[in-house]
Amino acid sequence: MLNTTDPDAALMLRAKDGDMAAFEELVEKYKQPVLNLMFRMLHDLSEAEDLAQTVFIRVFQSASRYEPSAKFSTWIYTIARHLCLNEIRRRSRHPAISLDSSQDDDEEAAPRQFEDQRSSTAPQAMLHRELEAKIQQALDQLPEKQRLAVLLCRQDELSYEQIAAILGLSLSATKSLIHRARETLKFKLKPYLQSGAWQEESPETTPLKRCL
Repeated sequence: MLNTTDPDAALMLRAKDGDMAAFEELVEKYKQPVLNLMFRMLHDLSEAEDLAQTVFIRVFQSASRYEPSAKFSTWIYTIARHLCLNEIRRRSRHPAISLDSSQDDDEEAAPRQFEDQRSSTAPQAMLHRELEAKIQQALDQLPEKQRLAVLLCRQDELSYEQIAAILGLSLSATKSLIHRARETLKFKLKPYLQSGAWQEESPETTPLKRCL
């Protein structure tokens, strides 16, 4: 069944007809979320940027064959998922020493973020940095599909049904996967949950809420 209500699918149909402005609008909307996802999974900015660019190249190359059978966001994140997991598998077959291995521990503990900048006081910035570092450490210890599922949950517009489609799993299997991942994260992030500080509504605690 064609999706005729998704505005992003409508943009892609315009791109299919040669409207480059429509394609650029899609790139502008999704380039940051796709880059964030790639970087969270790969921890290599250069590779994340290359793969994010490849995602949009694939989207452009597929424009002539595009049919909006699902939401555009489902389609583009499915492309991102394939590329990301393929790169992880390639790494496992051909391990290499990271060029960033000389980074100090502080840089390793606090992964770079590529989200909109928010004004904050020094204590707030420190809390944000600490939370992000602990969340990333906990995420990194999850199996690949669990980690990917949780990261997709952080994309506010994606439903469980969409995440299931992106992962190529049934809805029940996807919910079970996310539940197991969240239980593991809750255990690993227990000190923050017990402190009560994370419950305050603030930009600094939002990353933890989105994961749990």
